[in-house]
Amino acid sequence: MVSIVKSLKLLADPTRLRLLLLLKEEELSVVEIQEILGMGQSRISSHLAQLKAAKLLRDRRAGKNIYYGLADEHDGPFAEIIRASAAEIPEAKHDRAALKLIRHKRQDKAREYFNKLAGKFGRSYCPGRSWKGFAHMLLALAGPITVADLGAGEGTLSQFLARHARQVIAVDNSEKMVEFGSDLAREHGFQNMEYRLGDIEEPPIDDQSVDLALLSQALHHASNPARAVAAAFRILKPGGRIAILDLLAHHFDSARELYADLWLGFTEVQLDQMLREAGFCGIEIAVVDRETESPHFQTVLATGVRPPSA
Repeated sequence: MVSIVKSLKLLADPTRLRLLLLLKEEELSVVEIQEILGMGQSRISSHLAQLKAAKLLRDRRAGKNIYYGLADEHDGPFAEIIRASAAEIPEAKHDRAALKLIRHKRQDKAREYFNKLAGKFGRSYCPGRSWKGFAHMLLALAGPITVADLGAGEGTLSQFLARHARQVIAVDNSEKMVEFGSDLAREHGFQNMEYRLGDIEEPPIDDQSVDLALLSQALHHASNPARAVAAAFRILKPGGRIAILDLLAHHFDSARELYADLWLGFTEVQLDQMLREAGFCGIEIAVVDRETESPHFQTVLATGVRPPSA
């Protein structure tokens, strides 16, 4: 265990406090931190190494990048010091604004990829987009209910659900996808469908207003998947259900460039943890499809229920 004195010495440095304030909000790569703080890589790496050695930070590798975040077990008096320091560090306000820009840049990269796919999406290969996987989800969840399809793309899945659902709200952060999907819904006569431009981490949907929240091959495009799952909890009525159809954790790193994936799938344990931390109960998780061709993607379906009393 790192001594209290050593930790306090670390927290006495304004730059390290700025880092902790940032990483409390979002996992960031060294390149992103450089952009926010306007400092050289060697200086930032030195501070990160000291904070990690003190077990105040955790890190994870994603392809060529290493992302840093506040340690999960980090709490207590040190957490209070970090929170209080926000008012005393003049640069903290600038850092928060710069962090917001970094989040937008991440979203813009994914948006650019999906804007290019608009009109081609249903005819293009997408890892995990299998009819077998869709069938498992649709058979389990279709009915006369209000559905939020989060990260809907053109809304292929939304339009299948619209045949039986009372209302379907399709949310996507790509302007082209929303435009194309809206036109397609009108063309097919789906009057119970509505497309909305927005992010799955902050969907433009009222609290406790939908019966079913879907994240179909969308969660691995989220900057913060846990935040997207928590947002789904927010919009669900008590007793409402979430369904996540995504890739099981894999090692096909090229997916980052080929499909603008931010995450290489999720383990069943990770999905279970996100659902539980968001407040869901009745969680069920299973692998529902295994592709026979390399890189042998597997599709996992995770469902949960917002407790009636929540």
